[in-house]
Amino acid sequence: MAAELHSRSGKLIGLSNSNRTAQRNQPIQEFNHGLVLSREPLRDRDVFTVRIDKKVNSWSGSIEIGVTALDPATLDFPSSATGLKGGSWIVSGYSVLLDGRSILEEYGRDLDQLGEGDLVGIQRDTQGNLHLWVNGEDCGVAATGLPPRLWAVIDLYGKCTQITVVSSEPPPSDQETSEDSEEQAEAAAPFPNSLGTENGFGEQDLSDFVNSAILSAYSNSVSEPMDVPRCSQGNSPPEGLGASLTVAPNLGSISPIGGVMTNDALLFHEKCGTLIKLSNNNKTAERRRPLDEFNNGVVMTNRPLRDNEMFEIRIDKLVDKWSGSIEIGVTTHNPNNLDYPATMTNLRSGTIMMSGSGILTNGKGTRREYCEFSLDELQEGDHIGLMRKSNGALHFYINGIDQGVAATQTPTVVYGVVDLYGMAVKVTIVHNHNHSDRLRRNNAIMRALSPDVGRNRTALHLSTDSDVPERLLFHSNCGQKAAIINDGKTALRPHATDDFNHGVVLSSRPLRSNEVFQVRIDKMVDKWAGSIEIGVTTHNPAYLQLPSTMTNLRSGTWMMTGNGVMHNGTTILDEYGHNLDRLKAGDTVGVVRKDDGSLHFFVNGVAQGPAAWNVPPNVYAVVDLYGQAAQATIMDDLADLPPLPDDVSEGNNQLSPVSPCSVMSATDLRFHHLHGNNAVITNGGRTALRQNCRILFSSGVCGMERSIEAGVTAIRPEDLEFPNTMTDIDYDTWMLSGTAIMQDGNTMRNNYGCDLDSLTTGSRIGMMRSASGDLHYYINGVDQGVACSGLPPGKEVFAVIDLYGQCVQVSITSSSGPLDNSLSTSNNTEKSFPIQSPVPGVAHRFHSKHGKNILVQNDGCQAIRAGDFSHGIVFSMKELKSDELFEVKIDQVDDQWSGSLHIGLTTLQPSDIPCIATGLSASLLELRSKVTWLVTGSEVRRNGILQKQNYGCSLDRLGVGNRVGVKRCSDDTMHILIDGEDMGPAATAVAKNVYAVLDLYGKITSISIVSSTVLEETESTKAPSLSSDSCSEEEEEEPTPQVRVVSTMEFLENHGKNILLSNQNFTATRVSSYNQGLLVTSQPLPRQHLFQVQIDRLNPTWTSSLSLGVIGNCPERFNFPSTACCLKRSTWLVQRDSVFHNSLKICENYGPNLDTCPEGTLLGILVDGNNCLHLYVNGIDQGLAAQDIPNPCFPLVDLYGQCEQVRYLLVNMLYYASGSTFADMEKADMVDGIKESVCWTPPPEVNPMKTCEYQALCTRFKDLLTLPDGYFNEDAKLNLCYCESCHKLRGDEAYYKRGEPPRDYALPFGWCRFALRINPRSDMANTFKKWHIAYHGCSVGTLRTTLDQCELVSGSLSVFSVAPTKVDVQNEYTETEENSAPEREAVKVKLSPTMRYSGLEAFAPKVQFRDPRSHRCHQAQVAFQVCVRPGSYKVGAQSLGIVEALDPRFSNSEIEWITKEKGGTLLYGLLIRVE
Repeated sequence: MAAELHSRSGKLIGLSNSNRTAQRNQPIQEFNHGLVLSREPLRDRDVFTVRIDKKVNSWSGSIEIGVTALDPATLDFPSSATGLKGGSWIVSGYSVLLDGRSILEEYGRDLDQLGEGDLVGIQRDTQGNLHLWVNGEDCGVAATGLPPRLWAVIDLYGKCTQITVVSSEPPPSDQETSEDSEEQAEAAAPFPNSLGTENGFGEQDLSDFVNSAILSAYSNSVSEPMDVPRCSQGNSPPEGLGASLTVAPNLGSISPIGGVMTNDALLFHEKCGTLIKLSNNNKTAERRRPLDEFNNGVVMTNRPLRDNEMFEIRIDKLVDKWSGSIEIGVTTHNPNNLDYPATMTNLRSGTIMMSGSGILTNGKGTRREYCEFSLDELQEGDHIGLMRKSNGALHFYINGIDQGVAATQTPTVVYGVVDLYGMAVKVTIVHNHNHSDRLRRNNAIMRALSPDVGRNRTALHLSTDSDVPERLLFHSNCGQKAAIINDGKTALRPHATDDFNHGVVLSSRPLRSNEVFQVRIDKMVDKWAGSIEIGVTTHNPAYLQLPSTMTNLRSGTWMMTGNGVMHNGTTILDEYGHNLDRLKAGDTVGVVRKDDGSLHFFVNGVAQGPAAWNVPPNVYAVVDLYGQAAQATIMDDLADLPPLPDDVSEGNNQLSPVSPCSVMSATDLRFHHLHGNNAVITNGGRTALRQNCRILFSSGVCGMERSIEAGVTAIRPEDLEFPNTMTDIDYDTWMLSGTAIMQDGNTMRNNYGCDLDSLTTGSRIGMMRSASGDLHYYINGVDQGVACSGLPPGKEVFAVIDLYGQCVQVSITSSSGPLDNSLSTSNNTEKSFPIQSPVPGVAHRFHSKHGKNILVQNDGCQAIRAGDFSHGIVFSMKELKSDELFEVKIDQVDDQWSGSLHIGLTTLQPSDIPCIATGLSASLLELRSKVTWLVTGSEVRRNGILQKQNYGCSLDRLGVGNRVGVKRCSDDTMHILIDGEDMGPAATAVAKNVYAVLDLYGKITSISIVSSTVLEETESTKAPSLSSDSCSEEEEEEPTPQVRVVSTMEFLENHGKNILLSNQNFTATRVSSYNQGLLVTSQPLPRQHLFQVQIDRLNPTWTSSLSLGVIGNCPERFNFPSTACCLKRSTWLVQRDSVFHNSLKICENYGPNLDTCPEGTLLGILVDGNNCLHLYVNGIDQGLAAQDIPNPCFPLVDLYGQCEQVRYLLVNMLYYASGSTFADMEKADMVDGIKESVCWTPPPEVNPMKTCEYQALCTRFKDLLTLPDGYFNEDAKLNLCYCESCHKLRGDEAYYKRGEPPRDYALPFGWCRFALRINPRSDMANTFKKWHIAYHGCSVGTLRTTLDQCELVSGSLSVFSVAPTKVDVQNEYTETEENSAPEREAVKVKLSPTMRYSGLEAFAPKVQFRDPRSHRCHQAQVAFQVCVRPGSYKVGAQSLGIVEALDPRFSNSEIEWITKEKGGTLLYGLLIRVE
C-alpha cells in the first residue's frame, strides 16, 4: 500500500516529497494547526509508520498519532488532534484519548520524549484493537472496539515540526499476506464550511469602483439596486457597472437562501444579548447600563447574509470607561436556537469575528494584524461593514475601505453578528440609500469627492495653462492651536509659549509622485521639548478630525519625528537621518513620495535616504508644529519667500548654513577613492580614519579632529604620488599647518587667525575659495579671514586633508557654505554606520587566501567575485578580538543568481590553506575541515548542521548599501549585526581564536569593509575615572561593584489608560479591566542601579500577573498597547518564568514564576556594567536574564491580570554584586538556606507561600492522614514548600552544608515540608548546628508509629526498620535469618543526603487519594527530614542496583547512609510529595 499523506491538511502544513513529507510552517511562532492524515484508510495489521525529522525547543508537547473515522476529504481540520471528534483515537504523550477525552492515562512510551530520527507507527489489528509502535516495538493494546474504516492521524504539535512517512505495511514478524480487498475511500467533495483564514488567493480591490457607485447614488444618478432580477422596482443597471455591486437589502431584492426566496430587509434579530435594547424598527441596538456592564451585548441579523451583500453598521455611541470595543463578524448559528454568550469570542464553533485589528476564528486568534485599522480606536460616526463574497471569501470594510480577505471558504449560510463590547454602546444598521449616514464616512470615501483624486488630472484643468501644477499651500482646516496666514503659505502656533501641541497642518492637495514638499522653520521657542515633525497621510484634511499630534493617528500616516520614522503611531526606524529636534530657525525639512512608492525625507536639502516603502499615491503632506517649532513656511519659490520674523531671539533661531536662506549647493562632496597608504575611507566616502600619518583627498569641505593639516591643491588625485605629509609637495599646493600658511612646502605666513593644533574633538574646519582666488578658512562656522591669494583662476582645486599627529578620524559635515552648521551635533549628514571613534583604529582587511573566483582590491578592503555564483569565500586578515565587530557593506548584486551572502566565524586559519584554487570549498556551507559557525538566510549552522531557524532578518533580503557584521562576544557567543542592529546571539560556545569568514554567494558579487579594529587603550586615551579617589592595588585586583537602589525615580504621567497614579507618582493602580496597565519611569535607569517595586494588591478574579522589564525607546510620547507582550521594539520583559525580547521568548525557567508572587513581594530590575539585565526577587538576584541592553533604557511594569497595584520603594539599600545577600552568614548556621536574624525575608505579616496551590494540596493530603496536631510545630512559617516557584521565589540554592564537620545535603525540591515539634529535652542549639541533615523514605502506614516513637530506630514496624518478613526486604540492610532472635537483632536504618534517592518508590511507596476540594485523584509519597549525629552512621553505596547517577553532587557509591545507633537521629520535618 502506498504510504502517502492526504493532500488536505492543517492550515500550517506544507507537503513535499510526493506527499510523504509534512512540515509545519512558522514553527517558532505557532505550535498547532499541524494535522495530517493518511491518503487512504488503513488496512488491518498495516502499521502506518512515520519518522520524526525535525524538532524545536520552543514549545512543550510533541508529536501525536492515532486514527480517526472522519474522512479527510470532508474534514474541517481543528487546530490539534485532540480536537477531533466523531470516532478519533489519539495517543498524546503517554495518554490515549477518545474524541478528546482521556481513556488511558499511562500507556506505552512518552511520545514527548522521542527525538529526531525516531519512528512512530499506528496499527489496527484484525480484532479491532489499536496498537502503538515506537522504533519497531509494539507498545501493546491502546484501545479496543475500533471500527473497520479508519485513517491514520499525525499531529505535528509543539516541538515536532517535520515528519516523513516511512511505510504502511504489516510488521516484519507477521507472515500473513496483507489483503487488498478493502475499499478505497471516496473522495467526497469538500463542503465549504472551513473557517480557516488563510488568504490563499488574490482578491481584486473594488473599493474605488464601489465608492464611485456610492457617490453616484448620492447624486441620485442611480436610484435603484443593481444586479437584481427584474421585478416591480428593478431597472436595468447602468452600463459599465459590474454585477458584483451590493444589493440594497431594503429595496425588495430577491435571493434564494436555503431554497426559500426572501425579500425582507436586513435588521437585528429580536432575540439578542441580555443587556441589549432594540429600537428604530430593529435597526438600532443599544447596550443598557454601559457604565456598569461591559459585555452581554451580542446582536445578530434577522436572516442569513446573501452572497455579495454588505452588512454595515454605524457606531452611534461610545463610553470611555472600558478597554476593548466593538467586534463584528459572522456565525453559522441560528439566533432562534442560540444561547447567547456574554461575548461572541466565547463561542467555540462556526464563528469568525474581527476584534481590534485581528481576526478570531471560534474564539482563537488566527490573524493578529489583519488590517491597519483597529476597531478599538474607531470613533462615533465611523462605519464598519462585512461581506461574504460568492466565492466564500469574507471581507471587512472600515468606512467603506475594503480591508481585504479575512477568511476563505466561509460557510454558505452565515448570520451577521455584532458584539457591543467594552466602549461600544450603540450601533445602527446602515442601508445603501441612506445619504446622510454615508456622508459621514471619513478618509478614503471622502477623498473620492475631491476633484483631483481618482480622475485624469488633465481633465481637471480647462484653462490653457493646464500643465502648470497647482501650487502647494496649507489647507485651511488645521489644528486647534494653529493658524494659516500669508495666503496659505505659512502656518504658525500664535500662542506657542502656552501650548506645545495641536499644531497639525496639511497640504491643500495631494502630492504628486516625485514632488518635493519643503518647509522652512521661521520661528522657534525655547520652552518645550521636541520640535517640528513632517510626513504624509492618506487622510483628506477637509474631513479629518485633526489630532493633538500627528503621531496619534493610527492609520495611513508616515511621520519623521526626532531622528526616527513612525508609521501609524508605531516606530519603524529608530535612527534615521538628522534629529529634527536640533534644527534652528532657517533650517528646512522636506518630504517626497517617489513613483516607486518609497518615501524620502530631506533636511536642509540633503536626502536622508528611504524611510518607508509601499506608500500609496495621492498622499497629503503634513507638518506638525510641535514643541519648539512655532512657525513654518512652504518653500516652492525662493523669490516669493517672506523674510524671517524679527523676533528671532525668542528661541533657537540661529540660521544654519545649509538652509536655503544662506547658500544653496547641490554638490554632494565625498573623499576621493585614492588616498594615502594607511588611510581608510568609510561611510560612503564621508569619513576617513588612519593609524599613522597619511594623506586623504576630498572634493570639498571637511570636518576634522585635532592636529590636522588642511588646504587645497591643483594636482588631480590621479596624478599625485602620495607623500608622507602634504607639506612635502613642492608645487601647486597651499596648506594650513598649526598657525602657518604654507605654499609648495614653504612657509608664506605665520600666526594666522586660527591654530589647528589647538582644535579638539567635535571642532569643525572648512575651506572656501572665493571668486577672486582667495583662500578662506572657517573654524566652527567663523571666517578666519584671507589665508592666501593667487589660487589659479579657472582651474580645479581639490580640498586636501592630512590626518597628521593626533588626528585619527574626520567626517564631512556639509558642503554648502561658510556659516555655522546647526546639524553638527552629529558628524554624519546621512544615516551612517557607527565608527569606533575616537579610539584609534586600524581598518580591517581581507586575507590574501580566498576563493578562486575572488579578486581583492583597494588595499584588501574590497572583495569582488568575478566568476560564477560560487567559490567566493573570504577571511578576515587577523583573528577577531572579543567584542570586535567585522562589518562589510554590499556594493553590488547580480539578480540573475539566487542565494545571498553567508557570514560567520571559523577556527580555520587562512594561512594553513595550501592553494587558493583547490584548498577552499565552493561554498561556506561545505567548509567543514575546522569548526565553522555561519548564518545563511535566517538559519544558523555549525559545520553545515542546522542549529537554529528564523534567526534575525534573512540575509537573502540584503541589497546594495546594506551592512552586515559579525562579532564574537566575551560570553563566547556569535552575534550578527544588520545595518548596525544586533540580531542577538546566533551561536554559543564559540572558540576564542576565530576569523571572520564570508561567502560572496549567489547574487552578492562585491563587498567592502567598513569596520576597523579597536586598538588597546593607552593611558592618554583612557577615559578618566568617575571616582576622584585613587584605589590601592588590592582594590583594583578585587573590585567590589556596588548596586544602588535609586531613590528618585517615579512613574511617568504617560501610561496605560487604566492606570491611576498617586502618592507623588510613586504608586500605580489599575482601576478597571485586566489590561491597559503599562507603566514606565520618568527617568532612565542608570547602570548598576536597582529599580524595585512592591506588590501591594492582587485580585484573584483574574489569571496571570505582573510583568517587569526595560524598554529602550523614550516613553514620553509613546502610545502604549494593551499589554507588554505587544511591545515589539527594543523591549526586554520578564513574564511568568520566561524572558521575552520584542515579544519573542528567549529564555525559559528563569527565576520564580511571577504569577505566583504574593502581596508584599519585592521585585526589582537592574542593568549591570556589562549591559546585562537582572531580576531581583525579595532582594535576591535571579541571575542574568538578557544581554546587550541599550543605554538609556527605562524600567517597564505591566499591571496585568491579578496585579492591581504596585508601589515604588523609596529606600537606600546597598547590594554588592560580588556576593549574595547571604554573604556574611555562616553556612553551618543555616537550615535550608534560611537564617532568621540575618537573611532578608518578606515583612512578618506576609506569608510568602499563601498563594501556593501545591502547598495547599499537600496540606489537604496531610489532613487526610488524621495525624494529631501535637506532632507538628505551631509556627506555620517553618512549613516550607519546595515546588519550583516557591524555592525560586526564596532564592534557595540546591545544596547546603551542615554539621561539624560540614557535610553536603540537597534541598528536597518537589516536596513540601511540615515542621515537626521537637522534643523539648533535646539540646536544640547543639543539634541544629553540629548534626548533619538527611532524609528517609517511608510508607504512609508507618507514619503514626514512627511519630509516636519520635525516632527512626525505636523498633517500630516501618518499612525502613528490620522486619521478620521479606515484604520490606528492599529497605533492609540485611535480612533476618530464620533462627535468629529478633530482640537481639541490630536495627539498621537507611538514610540519604538527597531525596532523589530516599524518595524512590522502593523507600517511599506511592498511595492514591482523592482531593476533597477538586475531587481529582492524585498519588502521594511521604518521607522524613532528620538530623543525624556525626559519627553515628556509615556511608555506603546504593543498594538498589541502579546504574545511572541519581544526584550530580553525590556519587552512587556514597549516596546511602546506614545507622543503627539509638538516639542518633532526630525527626525534624514530615515531607510530602503529590503527583
